[in-house]
Amino acid sequence: MGQTRVVVVGSANMDLVATAPALPRPGETLLGTDFVMVPGGKGANQAVAAVRAGASCAFLGAIGSDAFGVTLRARITAAGVDTGQLRVTYGSSGVALVMVSADGENAIVVSPGANASMTGLTDAERDLVRAADVLVAQLEIPVETVTEAALAARDAGTRVVLNAAPARPLPGELLAAVDLLVVNEGEARALTGRGRDEPRALLDLVPRAVLTLGPGGAWYVDRDGTTVHVPAFAVDTVDSTAAGDAFTAALAVGWGEGRALPDAVRWAAAAGAACVRRLGASVALPRRAEIDEIYARP
Repeated sequence: MGQTRVVVVGSANMDLVATAPALPRPGETLLGTDFVMVPGGKGANQAVAAVRAGASCAFLGAIGSDAFGVTLRARITAAGVDTGQLRVTYGSSGVALVMVSADGENAIVVSPGANASMTGLTDAERDLVRAADVLVAQLEIPVETVTEAALAARDAGTRVVLNAAPARPLPGELLAAVDLLVVNEGEARALTGRGRDEPRALLDLVPRAVLTLGPGGAWYVDRDGTTVHVPAFAVDTVDSTAAGDAFTAALAVGWGEGRALPDAVRWAAAAGAACVRRLGASVALPRRAEIDEIYARP
């Protein structure tokens, strides 16, 4: 069996990350401890995470014509991601301002920049989607483009994994093309009005869903009647910024490799746990050996 072919359509940002003892309250200024500047964005993160988890991956997104854009392309390409169709838009790249507290909690403000220009798909982009085993998408680019990619994937028999983040209303046309929905508790509540106690409410929208709960683990549910809780792996948390991206990418790769979905969720949970042990977004994304090491724990 060859490598799973993943295509990620989504955002690329430069993450400006500052750490402090606590997250500031409104109007409060705190003295921080460290600062790093690393490539991020849910799309780019998930593309890099898919490669590190063992897949081949092409990334469809947009960067700006600024210095951040140059760095983003270089770093994403160096990670092994196919960036042959990465667009360059005149103006600024996406930027995320990230604050991380001593206990690993974070607060993030994203300025979309070039990500907002990611409208429609070219023929070459559509061909990549159709040739993939799994399409992974999020909601940091225009939802119309996500819908177009999902419809192209559905028509070609490519599995569609949608990480519905950040939370926003989703068109029925998009939901009808989704094979597997991945959401956290806040996103689930925005979509269904229900939270962690009713994960099966998501099945009113899609045939399969994963509800992530951070330290509370994750629920996998499907319309065949399966309801499985996967506990979280215990690790020392440094920064949870990209844990969800590591989880989603590993889930897509594991499913693409033929794992049963409850087992793919457990492997994805191991990826999320490996990720939180380091500071930063893309630099913290775990490699396959790290995922396997945590996954093998009792």
